[in-house]
Amino acid sequence: MNVTGSFVIYAEIVIYLLAMLGIGVYFSRKKLDQHDYFLGGNKLPGWALAFSERATGESAYMFLGAVGFIYVTGLSGIWILSGMFLGVVFSWLFLARKFMNERKKYNVFTLPDYLAVKFPNHSNIIRVLSALIMGAFSVFYIAGQFSGTGKTLYSISGVDITIGTIVIALIIIAYSCMGGFMSVVWTDTVQSFLMVLTFIIVPIVAFIHIQHHDLSISHALTEMGNGANNWFGGLTGLALGAMLMTNFSWFFGWLGGQPQLSSRFMALTNEKELRTAKWVAFIWTLIVYVGAFLVGIFGSVLYKQGTIDDAEMILPYMVSDLLPPWVAGIIISSILAAIMSTASSQLLVVTTSVSEDIIHKSMGIKMKSSTLVNLSRLVVIIAGILGLIISLWSDSIIYGVVSFAWAGIGNTFSAVILLIFFWKKTSGIGVIATIITGFLSAILWSISPLEAIVSAKFSTFFICLLVGIIASLIYPDRKSVAVQIEQSAV
Repeated sequence: MNVTGSFVIYAEIVIYLLAMLGIGVYFSRKKLDQHDYFLGGNKLPGWALAFSERATGESAYMFLGAVGFIYVTGLSGIWILSGMFLGVVFSWLFLARKFMNERKKYNVFTLPDYLAVKFPNHSNIIRVLSALIMGAFSVFYIAGQFSGTGKTLYSISGVDITIGTIVIALIIIAYSCMGGFMSVVWTDTVQSFLMVLTFIIVPIVAFIHIQHHDLSISHALTEMGNGANNWFGGLTGLALGAMLMTNFSWFFGWLGGQPQLSSRFMALTNEKELRTAKWVAFIWTLIVYVGAFLVGIFGSVLYKQGTIDDAEMILPYMVSDLLPPWVAGIIISSILAAIMSTASSQLLVVTTSVSEDIIHKSMGIKMKSSTLVNLSRLVVIIAGILGLIISLWSDSIIYGVVSFAWAGIGNTFSAVILLIFFWKKTSGIGVIATIITGFLSAILWSISPLEAIVSAKFSTFFICLLVGIIASLIYPDRKSVAVQIEQSAV
């Protein structure tokens, strides 16, 4: 790419980053109370929350990890996207309304706080355990996103990975710190449009190149070997079952256990906004997932395996190779958007876990709403710097980092949420046992040889579900207490 083309790309990226920072500055000038900072203060429309939830849910993993995975594996990569798509649909159809109504009923701002008020006899331990585990795993999630920004900038510009990571991380920390949930949702909305644009433009352009050079998609997939031309990867029997379980296991993490996503459901104001948000989410997800799959497949046709040193960089490589600079700059900005939207939302998870759930609620430290907001801003800065340090120190690939965090947070707390929403016999001890089990299972399973057979994302969910049911049956909440809880909530 010539000097002029590179300058155009850099200029568009800088404009995009300044725009995101500008949104943060705008909301920093507004007087925000804790409800505004943590959950938007009932001031956000449903369509914006849907765009934000989708942008947050599809991080560096979708643009880099998933597309790279499909590029390497071929047609069987569709099962990852299938599991995730069904999870998204399930969450909006069956969980969003419950989250919206439960937040109003109990007047809570965070997922740990909701779990705590549901079981007042065990509220402190549930709140602290949830907040600590969500905060800890979220820091790793943040690190994975920061790592993705550095790799993306390096792949298209040659900018040193460390410098690129630091610059983007500081911008994310800045706008998240200034405007909290309000600025995060509105930056997500802009970023969400860019993400959809990417997965419309890139597959179309790639297909035109394939046709122009008279390439055969089926022949290219056959040449790849390893079952790339087969929807089941050429596997049979137990191997096929293990592959489907591992890929489909992403489904379970969407079932209410991701605090950065459930907060969008909690911020919904009424049924009308929910209906709008639901359809926006469905259409957005369908476009992006189909586009991501096609980009991975078309990439494997245009660029043989081994052409690119890092398979996770196939999308940025295609963008810089196939598109004119002025379009490439917009698309590269969208990749950064996917990463930044998730990182900023995870920063808020850490912030609310520490400032609201631990310091304010569990420790009982009383403070004015404005003081709590300022404390939260400080926590954003500290958590962001910690995530940045981990991202620079660790050489783990994005897929691995996100997969690990997904099991530790999403699959663990999805089991908790499903038990609470749909099984009345769930007890406080059952919730505590589920959370502890999920934390240990995600770590121990991930580092054991079993991970190569069945993913921790699959095993953690079912182990947690089983432990939660057994513990609730052995140690049920007293009926009189349960009645008091419902009456006090009303």
